[in-house]
Amino acid sequence: MSKQVIVITGASSGFGALTARALAKAGHTVYAGMRATEGRNAPAVADAAEFARDNSVDLHSVELDVASDASVVSGIAKIIVEAGRLDVIIHNAGHMSFGPAEAFTPEQFAELFDINVLSTQRVNRAALPYLRKQGKGLVVWVSSSSSRGGTPPYLSPYFAAKAAMDSLAVSYAGELTRWGIETSIIVPGAFTKGTNHFAHSGSPADTARAAEYNKGPYKGVPEQALQGLAALEPADADAGAVAAAIVDVVGKPFGTRPFRVHIDPSEDGAEIVNGVADRVRAELFRRIGLEDLLKPAVGN
Repeated sequence: MSKQVIVITGASSGFGALTARALAKAGHTVYAGMRATEGRNAPAVADAAEFARDNSVDLHSVELDVASDASVVSGIAKIIVEAGRLDVIIHNAGHMSFGPAEAFTPEQFAELFDINVLSTQRVNRAALPYLRKQGKGLVVWVSSSSSRGGTPPYLSPYFAAKAAMDSLAVSYAGELTRWGIETSIIVPGAFTKGTNHFAHSGSPADTARAAEYNKGPYKGVPEQALQGLAALEPADADAGAVAAAIVDVVGKPFGTRPFRVHIDPSEDGAEIVNGVADRVRAELFRRIGLEDLLKPAVGN
């Protein structure tokens, strides 16, 4: 395994923190991006530093607020100065909201799209010039089975944003291969334990509109949806499996990494639908004479 310099967004907790630690233990230089490193996330910074000391690994925290162009540019520049290069970008930052779609304001939808989708564009614009100059790299996108699998009610802002992010990842993939940059899309299922995803989810601003649903014909639906998702999840489901999958992808030789990896203990059907969609994409590229865009160029 070659040692990679890696940045991962949204790494203060959940999949991000698990993945940052797992990659560092695998021997990579890892920059755990998070916002408010001197404020609300100062304890997360301290925990990461303690982990690095206790395990003698190369794990660093970096101020990286994915909702701020200036913060992203500054954070990526700091990594380049300290490490001299950047090999892997991992788009993990995200936020969830729970409630009837109509009760969310347009501004709330925009905020969810900013965090889950536009954040990746900010990071790409700051980081990809370095990878393209190197002529080699990897972009990992942490998507969601909700983008194409079963979609239970009351999660519409998050599901819509994740579907948009997944679509962006697919489009970027074909535009990066001739620069020698690979793409892998990681697709976790609904892990109701082991992350703060559900616990920290946002709620509709229009509480009166939400009450019309929750006290009307949709009374009991929120509880049934959450309990149903939890019941589908096997007792041994481990959020650490997502981190392990990312470590495996990063550790594979250049040119052999899978385009998409599913980690979905509940088997909500996303793997089936994505399999069809990805085959259709590959066939279209062949039909229009751009088959070479399906694999990264070597030796640029």
